[in-house]
Amino acid sequence: MRVNWNYIKLTFLSIAIIGLYSFAEHRSKKKSVNEISIKFLGDNNLYLTEASVNKLLIQNYGAVKNRAKEELVLNTIEDIILSNDMVKNAQVYLTVNGELISKIVQRKPIGRVEGISKFYLDDLGKRMPLSKHHSARVPIITGKITGKTLEDAYTILNYINEDDFLRKNVIGIHVEEEGKYQLKFRLENFVVNLGGVENLNEKFKNFMAFYAKAAKDNSLEKYATVSLEFNNQVVCTKI
Repeated sequence: MRVNWNYIKLTFLSIAIIGLYSFAEHRSKKKSVNEISIKFLGDNNLYLTEASVNKLLIQNYGAVKNRAKEELVLNTIEDIILSNDMVKNAQVYLTVNGELISKIVQRKPIGRVEGISKFYLDDLGKRMPLSKHHSARVPIITGKITGKTLEDAYTILNYINEDDFLRKNVIGIHVEEEGKYQLKFRLENFVVNLGGVENLNEKFKNFMAFYAKAAKDNSLEKYATVSLEFNNQVVCTKI
């Protein structure tokens, strides 16, 4: 009987590789976490601190540093971080060197509600609590706050944020009632009666034409109200 030595060598080599891999994996699991790195992604890194994330983990998961890697449940750690109201997204993973890395995206406020309850409206149209670490410079929303008026305010803010001039100059939205919204500008004394959220593009196009002409004529300070509620026209009331 002829022995196939190549087959035998390949078998032993495969067994050796599997053994080395199992040994390395076993040693890796026994290693402990030697470093924790918290990284905030994007531009909105103002409402949550590294210290507050560490405190959140200790309170809800226990100490992570110097803990065996095999004891960690990364999905649970992600869920704990996501439970913070300031967090939009989180990703947690371990490096081969024993470093636990948490990449966090914070929520982005686009409006601030001032009323009986005070909170932010974020870029997904959801309520976001105020932060003790930072106050966002966003338009203030006042008046009759309901689920419907918040939806409309979100629609208005999204439009405003797409326009450079409006984003820099609109500082407030006042809700008189559903379908009747007023805008307050940073440098002007007049109030803009927007009406409802229908035909926003046409309304603001008419407003920009009025504003450009009035600025050229140096007559902006003469107006008390500027109404965009009527179809394809701007109706002004002088002081």
